Amino acid sequence: MVSCFFSKIDIRIILTFRSMRFKLVVFALFIVSFASSAQQKVLQMEEIWDGTFQTKSLHRLHSLKNGKEYTVMGFDADRNRTIDVYSYESGEKVRSLLNTKNYPELRTLYQYSFNADESYLLLGTHMEPIYRRSILAVYYVLDLNTGKLHKLDDDKIQEPHFSPDASQIAYAKNNNLFIWDLATQISTQITIDGNKNRIINGIADWVYEEEFAIVRMFDWSPDSKYLAYIKFDETEVPEFSMDIYGKDLYQTQQVFKYPKAGEKNSEVSLHIYSIEGKESNKIDFSGLETDYYIPRLRWTKDKNNLAVQLTNRHQNILDIVYVHPNSNSYTKVLNEKDVAYIDITDDWTFMDDGSFFWTSQRDGWNHLYHYSKEGKLLRQVTQGEWDVTRFYGLDSKKNTLYYQSTENGSIYRDVFRIKINGKSKKQLSTIRGTNAAAFNADMSFYINTHSNSKSPARYTLHKASNGKLVREILNNNDLLEKLKDYNLPPKEYGSIFINGYDLNMYTIKPIDFDPNKQYPVLLYQYSGPGSQSVSDSWLGANDYWHQLLSQHGYIVMCVDGRGTGFKGGEFKKVTQKELGKYEVEDQIQVAKKIAEETYVDSERIGIWGWSYGGFMSSNAILQAPDVFSTAIAVAPVTSWRYYDTIYTERYMQTPQENAEGYDRNSPITYAANLEGNLLLVHGTADDNVHVDNTMKLVEALIQENKEFDWWIYPDKNHGIYGGNTRFHLYNKMTKYLLNHL
Repeated sequence: MVSCFFSKIDIRIILTFRSMRFKLVVFALFIVSFASSAQQKVLQMEEIWDGTFQTKSLHRLHSLKNGKEYTVMGFDADRNRTIDVYSYESGEKVRSLLNTKNYPELRTLYQYSFNADESYLLLGTHMEPIYRRSILAVYYVLDLNTGKLHKLDDDKIQEPHFSPDASQIAYAKNNNLFIWDLATQISTQITIDGNKNRIINGIADWVYEEEFAIVRMFDWSPDSKYLAYIKFDETEVPEFSMDIYGKDLYQTQQVFKYPKAGEKNSEVSLHIYSIEGKESNKIDFSGLETDYYIPRLRWTKDKNNLAVQLTNRHQNILDIVYVHPNSNSYTKVLNEKDVAYIDITDDWTFMDDGSFFWTSQRDGWNHLYHYSKEGKLLRQVTQGEWDVTRFYGLDSKKNTLYYQSTENGSIYRDVFRIKINGKSKKQLSTIRGTNAAAFNADMSFYINTHSNSKSPARYTLHKASNGKLVREILNNNDLLEKLKDYNLPPKEYGSIFINGYDLNMYTIKPIDFDPNKQYPVLLYQYSGPGSQSVSDSWLGANDYWHQLLSQHGYIVMCVDGRGTGFKGGEFKKVTQKELGKYEVEDQIQVAKKIAEETYVDSERIGIWGWSYGGFMSSNAILQAPDVFSTAIAVAPVTSWRYYDTIYTERYMQTPQENAEGYDRNSPITYAANLEGNLLLVHGTADDNVHVDNTMKLVEALIQENKEFDWWIYPDKNHGIYGGNTRFHLYNKMTKYLLNHL
């Protein structure tokens, strides 16, 4: 036997050697393990969509009228929904207004609001989305003094709203308006002509909701004696239908009114219902535009003056009128005109003396103006080559206005205060990036939300008088710690000189970027009128995806070209009557310019975008096949002839007036030019940009015998999400780029 060749000493030496070798192996494995754990993680697709990088936020915050406290929605230890009261100054929880464990009916609570004296809570449950902003829900009223809960209606309803004296709640159901009496708990139907796809009372039709960003089209008078509302007569508006495939044997159809460019809109009319008289009166606007929109109505502090905005179909003339319910007459207060269009906003505030503040681009930039009750211009409060991006309101006791602006650069946002006379302006925010404010009821404090490309949202409390920090409320430091495990490339901000303008841009490069190598480049953009994609703010899902692409050796760039926002009215409105002309020219020139860089592979430049960005990316590859080798267009508009009236005609007028502008800038016109790789993606239940946009481009490409790729998501809307959908979509796009760019 072999063992007979070894003495006892030899055996001990062998065993010792084996033991040492084992220890060396263990030590080596430890070193490898330590090195592995010390390596930074690689970003995974699943992490982008499973909540790994989700930021914390303040949920459903409401400032109480005492100015010292606010409420937020939260959860208790057993995951029951709560509405809790906190002190602004201390941050301590003061009391709890509601815990749904005591009210089983509220287990799906998602929304709440107070009446004027905060003695009642209006609570929404069992939410059912309709379109982008509209919902149906079951609503309850909770008496905070007695704890008694009352159901508002047995059915799901829309937009319940307390009267100022808290005696009644107006709401919409089945296209009609109702008023619920808190004392009797009885509902009274005040309109009877509501009919699906024909008449809507008090709720915006599809195109108003989408393009004027509004759902509730009724408002109580300050004395609770009148309810003003808009009636939509959709009878003559063409219908659009979508197949809904679902899981049944046969598909169903969703049919709704959708006015495409140049087609008939709803006929709108203003009515005022008298609570005492129990009747409605229609307001006669004869003498004004015959074909107009009513995008906003809001009661002033004077019970005899309902302020109404009216704009013509081209949206380049806007009137503010005061409607008088006692006489059913009106007085024109303000008239604005623009060579292109006028944006509709909620930036108007009324003072006790009847004067009001209003934002306008009349000098080429968006600024605050002060008008008398009669509409006489008192003064321009802010001025300069920058935009007021949000008007927060007025502290009437201190004659001070608060607003957000781009004064420190168009990619930044800061919070300011200024006196009514335009003097004593002070910047309140101090950290560079994107700052937004939420003021308490008496404008003595505000919660500042700050983020930039390196710092996720941080919520801090400040004194409104000087911006002094009181305390930190919430931060996302744990997310920052988590991200330290990933070697993610930063966004590099800069500008690029294209077609006579310095355009804002950012770049994401591979973390091991070597200027002596060549890289493929993917341009990302949206480019719609007044939009902004390049801003110094925290990362979104697309940013993480772009960083993931950088791990695969791609450079991702984003450039805001002509037509985008916050660089003045001339820059924004240059695209008037030519949507897709200047924006596409800019992206083509950007691609040509970066192709000159030695580190860019000029044969591998791609472009992608969603919605308007899909319109842009499909246009770019078809109009510049020698520049772009690959494009992805998600939910693209392919001709503005297929999109809605309010948005499209604002920028293009009607097809009857501007046929050349519509067709000259449609990707369908250039289908014969396709040479590279094009992926089209759409959801079949897209109520906004209908799937027929993609179908029309597909047919044009087929008739030109072009090879392309397309992907359809059944029953998915413009957002293309739900279940595994988003993950599937971005996986699809990633593989497409890896295979083709």
